Formats: sequence, structure tokens, C-alpha cells
Amino acid sequence: MDPAIQRALNDKLYDKRKVGALELERVIRDLVAHKDYAKVETILDQLCNEFAYAVHQPHARNGGLIGLAAAAIALGPELARYLEVIVPPVLACFTDQNARVRYYACEAMYNIAKVAKGEILVYFNHIFDALCKLGADSELSVKNGAELLDRLIKDIVSESAATYVSVLEQPPGYNEDDKDGTDESVELPTAFSLKRFIPLLKNRIYALNPFTRTFLVGWITLLDSIPDLELVTYLPEFLGGLLRFLSDPNQDVHVATQGCLDKFLNEIKRIARIKKGIAESKRSKEGKRKRVDSIDSGSVPPQLEEGDELDSDTVAEDEIDSEDDWIPGQDVQVNHKAILEILTATLESPQERGTEHGLLESLRWIVEFLEICPEEVLPFTPKILAHLLPAMASGVESIRQAAGRVNTSLMDYVVSLSDEADDRMLPPSRVPTAPSPAGDRPDGTASARGSISGSREEIRSPTPGQMRGLPRTPTPSMLPPPGPTQPDLDYAAAVNSLTLLFLNDHEATRVAALTWLIMLHRKAPKKVLAFNDGTFPALLKTLSDPAEAVVTKDLQLLSQISKNSEDDYFSNFMVNLLQLFSTDRKLLETRGNLIIRQLCTSLSPERIYRTLADCIEKEEDLEFASIMVQNLNNNLITAPELAELRKRLRNLETKEGQTFFVALFRSWCYNAVATFSLCLLAQAYEQAYNLLQIFAELEMTVNILIQIDKLVQLLESPVFTYLRLQLLEPERYPHLYKCLYGLLMLLPQSSAFAALKNRLNSVSSIGYLHITPRPNATTPSASSFDRPARLKGREEGIIRWNELLEKFRSVQERARRLQHPGGGAGDLDDVAGGGGPSDLRGHALEGVGSGAGPGRTMRGPVPVRETPPPLPPKPDPPAPKPRSGLGRQLGRLGGAVSGRGKRS
Repeated sequence: MDPAIQRALNDKLYDKRKVGALELERVIRDLVAHKDYAKVETILDQLCNEFAYAVHQPHARNGGLIGLAAAAIALGPELARYLEVIVPPVLACFTDQNARVRYYACEAMYNIAKVAKGEILVYFNHIFDALCKLGADSELSVKNGAELLDRLIKDIVSESAATYVSVLEQPPGYNEDDKDGTDESVELPTAFSLKRFIPLLKNRIYALNPFTRTFLVGWITLLDSIPDLELVTYLPEFLGGLLRFLSDPNQDVHVATQGCLDKFLNEIKRIARIKKGIAESKRSKEGKRKRVDSIDSGSVPPQLEEGDELDSDTVAEDEIDSEDDWIPGQDVQVNHKAILEILTATLESPQERGTEHGLLESLRWIVEFLEICPEEVLPFTPKILAHLLPAMASGVESIRQAAGRVNTSLMDYVVSLSDEADDRMLPPSRVPTAPSPAGDRPDGTASARGSISGSREEIRSPTPGQMRGLPRTPTPSMLPPPGPTQPDLDYAAAVNSLTLLFLNDHEATRVAALTWLIMLHRKAPKKVLAFNDGTFPALLKTLSDPAEAVVTKDLQLLSQISKNSEDDYFSNFMVNLLQLFSTDRKLLETRGNLIIRQLCTSLSPERIYRTLADCIEKEEDLEFASIMVQNLNNNLITAPELAELRKRLRNLETKEGQTFFVALFRSWCYNAVATFSLCLLAQAYEQAYNLLQIFAELEMTVNILIQIDKLVQLLESPVFTYLRLQLLEPERYPHLYKCLYGLLMLLPQSSAFAALKNRLNSVSSIGYLHITPRPNATTPSASSFDRPARLKGREEGIIRWNELLEKFRSVQERARRLQHPGGGAGDLDDVAGGGGPSDLRGHALEGVGSGAGPGRTMRGPVPVRETPPPLPPKPDPPAPKPRSGLGRQLGRLGGAVSGRGKRS
């Protein structure tokens, strides 16, 4: 360069540097005009080495920058071959410590790019990286200069990025305006490449500066708006970072990012619709082609309706032989799986304060993907559920609603997928093709009557008029081709994820997890929740949950599993349930009644009570057995779900009713009052009276008196309405009076005593009418009432009442020994025989013809007279065994009643 130009470029004043640059521009123009390219290269090397790269001389660097810009302007069309010399020193000045140098670097690059246009795209990555840093520069002038340069580069990218090929890559004779003469099979590399740019974007997408984030979102939006680039193909590379941008406190960043994500999602939906439409069009044309082939072969398909006129020539020319028009987006490949992995990872990331926007966006995308490509979402279901269900209990209302929408859509798809799988397994003859006639079943199969009648009818060919009225049955050629095999849900992983949610702190999450398990087990009972897997203990432990809704869902699931399992599972379930109650008495106290009633709602109440009774009879812990029997008995009397079971117990004429009563009685023996109430419920009043005789020998504890008090209150409930009405028929139910007066004698002077006394006083005059002998009695010892057929049936049945009483004695004596280990057994040792509660097992039932004839009378261990003595009362004959004062009082119950009647 001329020394005067060098001095001007090295001056500290901008105006003098500008004068030097203008003179340098004139010199280079002359050199280019004379094609003295060697002198041009020498000048450019001098500008780079002596000026632009002079790190410690800011004025020289500024002069070098303005000189390089002037040289680029002077080179004009010849700039492309010199860019590799001019651009690197300008890029190096972007990182200078001096803010003025950085600003002039932006100015110089602006002028260079304005002249180079598409050629500058070869250095796009370097310029983009520099602008990404300058966008967050602390100097306002530098930021403004970077913004101007950024706008220019965006304009160049919008115009040329998709198609521009650098002149250095063009073959000889290439003309961009006239490409007809070139070989189209040779694909020339463009100056801009997304494949080279995406790694840089992926590296910068995790920036934290809001200005840098705004810069990145702007470029992503621009590149996505260029149709031929198809940035959506590379979306998984930077989607995770974009989702993080939503949590930026800067509102401008949030708004820009949300708009960018909306565009990407709409584009994915548009591409999916296009591909789906093309696939359906191909299937339709394939079907028409087969129909045309059948016409050409001379076979007319019988399923043609009126108006289905086909012109084979028209079809062949217009639809089959014509080439498909290219639709933008039909060949774009969207990696749904990679996107779903990022969305799932966003759900899994710890949700800190301010990050709910990313979670909301991920949930929104998952809902849309369930409509776009649900088969791709299915493999991610276990991971989604693990973090979706906790979001349903979020403190943010919008997150709860979004999670609820995802949960509903995902569950609906899983349900429909199972149904479709079942339909695919049906043979072709079972696939429903038309609305079923009135005689068909809802599942699409013909009824037996219709199938028989159809087989007997004569088969005739329908006329064309009849064919038009018949429903169209698709032939194999009309059916759509089988699609790709649907991926199956990983049931094991899903169950594991849902089981872990039992430990979640929020009730809504636990309820949702159990709801999913119920649905999965209903769809695939063989794949979900076997008894021997690790889920069953978790389900049992969930019964201790403090939330009633969770316990209800848990019981519904356990009941559903029991319905679809063998008897061993049900028995093990009952055994484990009793063990849980035994170890967790608080659960039995707070949730015992709920659990029992819910199980009886879902399963057979009789089966539950039979199984529990068998388990309780083998129980070694007599205290727990008594408490458990008390709970079961209270539910048996009061629960609306057990109304049918109460009716079964009152019907002891049938063999089923008798066996059920015996099964309950043997285990109910652990609780004296419960056994007595069971007899009242079954209308076995004579057996109940005999139990009272044994009550007199028991130790009257406070617990027993409390239970009797509760029983008296239950006698006033609607369940025992029939019993209160039977008090009006003393001749038919004489032992009922003795039972109730016996309870009255056991009770202390309390509110229950007063209530029962008032009830008996209201019918006291009726109660001893049967005592007066009838005029037509043949003998004074004849029975004053006729025993009804029902009572005779009990005597002639298969229940061994005496053995049941002995069973009761032995169990109560065993309980007494455990309470008083130092005391003697007394006379009950001989009765119990030293055996346990199961010594009499299997002997309480007696087959027909085993000795219980119609003339035999049921007696307890204490003689009981069926007819009270005539007034005035006479002393009872001496009993064979001394009894307590209370027992003697019960024995003279008839005399006491008649005496009260006289006084009244």
C-alpha cells in the first residue's frame, strides 16, 4: 500500500481512517480492472497482518477493519475468491477487549456481507457464533451494531440459504438462472447447511442470558419459516433447550419461545395429516384398482350399490395411471420417538419454582402426540405415568388440568388399543361389518335362534333389487390392508411405576394410580398383578392408607383380582387380610368396617364370610378372634350390603342356609354376645336361650356388658323389625320371650335395661296369654301351642345343636383359662374334653336319616320346659347339676312373667 494510505488507516481519528479507506478502495478497483490480482493479494495480506491482527494497537485494528471492508466493496463480483482471506481477521476482532474494535468489526462484516450476499453463507457458523456472543455484549453500541449485522444475515439466509451454491463449488459453465443445461442428477452442496449448523445450535441452546436466548429463538423461528430447509427434522436436537427457555423470567423470551414452539407443533400436526391423507388415498386407489381388475376379468362384485358406475378407461387414466402430485411436507421425517424422549425427560426433571411453564408445554405436546401418533406414545407410558400422576396433585391449577387431560387421553387410548387387539384376533367371519339385526347379541355374534333358523332356510341368490337393500359386506379386496403391528404396552413396567406411586404424599395421585391398575387388570388380567408378584403386599399395605377414597379403590382392585383368580388366591387374600388386621389393630378399628363392606359390595358376601369364618376358627389369638368376630357380626346386622345374607340366615329350612349358619356359629363362638345375636338373626331362639344358660356360668366382664348394651340398641333398629313383631305371637315363639328377659336379667340398671324393659312391658299382657290351658286340651300336660313347620324342620334338619353348644362351651372355657392361667378348669374340663376349638370340627352337621327323627326334641345341656307352669308359679324340679343363682332365675322365667302379670 501507499505509505500515505497506511498512515491514514493507522490514524486515531475516524475521519482520516475513512479517507484512507476510500483511497484504498479506488486503488483496488484499478487493480481489479487491470486484473492485477497478485498486487490485490499483497495488499490484503498487508491489511491482515500489519493492521487487523495488531492485537495491542486498537487504532491499527480499526484501520485494518475499515480497509478490509473497502477492499471487499472494491472487489465486487471477485470477492468470493478472497473471502477466506478477508473474513477470518474480521471475525477475530469480534472478541477484542476494546469495545470500539468490536463495533467496527460489526460494521466491517456488515459491508462485506452486503457485497458478498450468498457467498457469506459459507462462513455462516462463524458469524452466527460471534453474533450469539455479541448479542449479550455489555456495550450498547456493540449490541446495536450486532443487531444491524444480524438483520442483514437473516435477509441473506431467507433469500439464499435453501438454494445458493457457492461459486467456488459450481462446475464450469454453471448458471444459476439457467439450470436446464446442467445435470439435475448431480446435487451440488449449498453454501448453507443445516447439518453443519445444528451442532452449533445444540451447543448454544443452553445459554442463560436472556438476550442470547432471544437471539437464538429468533434464528430458530426464521430457519423454520424457510420451507425447503425443514428444520423440524432436527427438532430433537434443541427442543430440550427451548423448553427451558419457557422458564426464563424475561417475558419477551417466554413469549417468543412459546410462539416458536406453537409453530413447530402445528407443523408436526400438518405433516401428520398430510401423510395420513396420502396413505388413505393410496388405500382407496388400491381398492379401486382391484375393482377395475375384477371388471376387466368379467366378474362383477356383488357388493356394488346403485350409482356405483365404473368406467374402466376413466379410472385407469385419471386415478390409477396418473402420477401423484407432490405435497409440501409429505417426505418430511419427524422423529416422534426422540421428541417424546425429551418430553418425558422434562416431566422427570425436578420441578423447581418457575419451571411449571416447561411442564405445561410438555403435557400439551403429549396430548397432541396422542392424536398424531399414539402408537409412538405407548412405549413411554410407564415413564409418563410415573411423573404425570404426581402432577395431577400439583398446587398449580393449570398443571392439574393439563395433567388430567393427558391422563384421560392416555387411558382412553390404552382402553381402545386393547379392544382393537381383541378385534384383530377375531376370525374374519366374526368381524362386525354391519349393524346387527334385532336377534343378534350386542357383541356382534348371532343368537342361537337366528343361527338355527338361518341354517334351515333355503339358500337363494338375491335379485339386484334385493342386493341394493342388503347391507354391504366388505370383501377382502375392500378391506384396508393390515397396518403395522401395534406396539404392546409394557405392563410390568407400568405396574411397577404405578405401585411406587402408592408412597406419594397426595391422595389424588394414589387414587389415580389405583384407577390405572384397575383398568389395566380389567384389560389384561393375566399380565397384571398375580398373587405371587411384589404388588400384592403393596396393595395390602395400602389398606392402611388414611384416605378413604384410596382404600375404596384398593379394595375394588383386590376384589377384581379375586374375581379373575382361582380359589387359592381368594383364600390367601383373606388370610393375609386377617394377618394385617391382627398386626395393625388401628386399621381394624378405623377401616375394618369399610374394608368388609367394600369387599362385600364387589365380591360374594357369603363367600367372604365363609372364608373368614374358616380362618378365624383356626386363629390362636383368642382376643383378636373375638374382636374380629364382633366386627363381622356388627356388619352382618347393620350393613345394607349384607341384606341378602341376612335373609339367607333367616331361612334355615334349606341345606345351604343350615351349613352357612353352622360355619358362622363355629367361629362366632369366640365372642359370646356375637353368637347370641347370630342365633337371634337366624331365629334360632331356643338355641339362643340355651346359650343364655351358659352365659350364667361365664364371668360377666365390662366388655361383655357393653356388647349386650349395643345388642339391645340394635334390637330397636329396622333390621330386627321382624323380631319385635314376633313378640305378638308368644305361642309360636315362646323362647324369644325367655331370650329377651334373659338379657334383661343380665343387664345392670342402665339405659339399655330401661329400653328393653319398656319394650317387653308393651307386650307383657300378650306374653303370658299362652300360659292359660286351652279348654279343648285332652291332657293337662299337652303342649299349649303348636310348633310350626319351620321349627319341626329345624329339628329334622342336619344341624346338631348340642354339638354347637359344646363347641361354644369349649371355646369360652379356653378363653377363661387364658385369662386366668392359675385357676382350675372346674366341671367344664369334662365337657371340653381337653380339646381345642377345632375338636368338634366336622361333627356339627348331620346327614339325613342319622337319627334325628320327627319325634325327637331338641334339648340343650340344661332341661328347658316348653310350657311355663300354671299360675301361681310352682318350684322347679331339682336340676341334675347345681347352677348359679342367675341360671336358676332364668329357669323360673315363666313364673316371674306370670307373677308380674298378676300384679299388673
